[in-house]
Amino acid sequence: MAGASFVINHAIQVIIYFMLPESPLAAIESRLRYLLPAEMYVSMWGNPSMEMMIHVHDHLRTLQKILQDYTSKQIDIAKLKPGDVKTDWQYGSMMFTDLAGFTKLMEANASKGREGAENLLRELTKYFSTMIAIISKSGGELVEFTGDAMLVLFPKNDKNDDAYRAIRAGLRMQRAMKDFAEIQTPSGIVNLKMRIGIHSGKFLTAEIGTPRRMEHVLLGKDVQQAKLTESNGQNERVNVSLSAYELAKSSFRFEEGNPGYHLVIDDLSEEGLGDYEITPMGRRMARKMIFDVKDKKEIMNNIVEMLNAIEPLASYIPDPVLSMLVESAADRRIPPDFPTPTIMFVNFIGLPESADRALPGEERKLAASFSKAFSLINAAVDARGGVLKKVTYHLSGSDIVIYFGVPNAHTNNEMRAVSAAIAIREVVKSIKAPTIGGIQPEVYCQIGINMGPAFVAEIGDPRGRREFNVLGDTVNTAARLMNRAQKNQIVISEPVKLAVESKYECNSLGEIPLKGKSQPLSLYELIQQKPKDN
Repeated sequence: MAGASFVINHAIQVIIYFMLPESPLAAIESRLRYLLPAEMYVSMWGNPSMEMMIHVHDHLRTLQKILQDYTSKQIDIAKLKPGDVKTDWQYGSMMFTDLAGFTKLMEANASKGREGAENLLRELTKYFSTMIAIISKSGGELVEFTGDAMLVLFPKNDKNDDAYRAIRAGLRMQRAMKDFAEIQTPSGIVNLKMRIGIHSGKFLTAEIGTPRRMEHVLLGKDVQQAKLTESNGQNERVNVSLSAYELAKSSFRFEEGNPGYHLVIDDLSEEGLGDYEITPMGRRMARKMIFDVKDKKEIMNNIVEMLNAIEPLASYIPDPVLSMLVESAADRRIPPDFPTPTIMFVNFIGLPESADRALPGEERKLAASFSKAFSLINAAVDARGGVLKKVTYHLSGSDIVIYFGVPNAHTNNEMRAVSAAIAIREVVKSIKAPTIGGIQPEVYCQIGINMGPAFVAEIGDPRGRREFNVLGDTVNTAARLMNRAQKNQIVISEPVKLAVESKYECNSLGEIPLKGKSQPLSLYELIQQKPKDN
């Protein structure tokens, strides 16, 4: 009986320690509730045993690894608190890749439903895992995904060989594409090809947002130049800008490409291409903890330390995506699907272009203004059930990518999207830009909205850098509608117009040809909400 009494008394002490209002667990409850799966959260309060707290710790440890893989390694969480506005100039060679043939690959698998989604994800996973491994071992860093494209940085070092390393990586990647030259699908053979562009220069990184939602943005003309270098290249080739050419012209042979660009001639043997530059290293994680089941304070201290490491990372993930990652952490996998979302692209113009003329000390002023705009736009999207997925580079301004219908589905995604678009336009119109480099920029936006079938999955390397993403022609078309928009104009596709015209005024823009479309599309301008009937 004495032994049983001890066990009962110990259990009571554990419950009291964890559950009293002044207990350490109660003190961190508000931090845990969004980072635990629903069943684990309930069990934690219903059974606050040492064993359950160890389960909580193990879950947080897994979630930390997932969030590390979901965020750029440029984000220094050791020095950043959620809500901080921070800027930093980065120097080196930027690689932009684009994949040709993905739309055909998606369409060939879409008719097979879940089986087709799994087949498509398998091919994409093989592709991204191969390319990410080459990038990492070649000394590069995958900064961000943009659909099926990637932006990679090869940082400048003492050897000043960043362009050399980037070109070697690009040649390795193009050689690896032979494994994707003939992909068998339910509709026949599909060929994937890749364009690679490399440009050497600098760009400004900025951490913007609020403690609830942060974003890592890239600013400056050299980011756009990397994209231009890719678009001026050719499939199956590595194209370089003049700045990259000047740094690497003594190490490779080139031929003239489009004006201002050079194509690398791949006449190197395997020995000539040489070994990889470095062994990849990721963020270092805390050591695996082995707990004494009687040591309540130790496990609580370690849970708090884990929260301190997770929260800065979690702030970079949109709430609906974070919730999905939390609930699926045990499986470490999000099933792919073919939903029908509504996609919005917002080109935010004025502030991003100011980065290159910022005088010393003005970078933070620029980032603070961008941060306010981003936070207000995110609030407009959040309030209507959408997901502001990311802010990415554009040939002018910065693109803001927004989803309605994934991962959270609604019956009126188009209505939510157009309501958000009008609110975003008003936010942008209200922004008073700071004077940067002696010039106060004009700030405005271009918005495009489309809806239709898409591929939704966790893309990238399953054991490394990856993200939840929406891909397909529906997404590409939304981006092209944005490009057609004039200053502060909202351009929508015909399916969106048909879904919202009962409540919103829409004007026809006529039949307009778009890149990638065999026939012109009927496009419309979204004007405003119709007056409500009295």
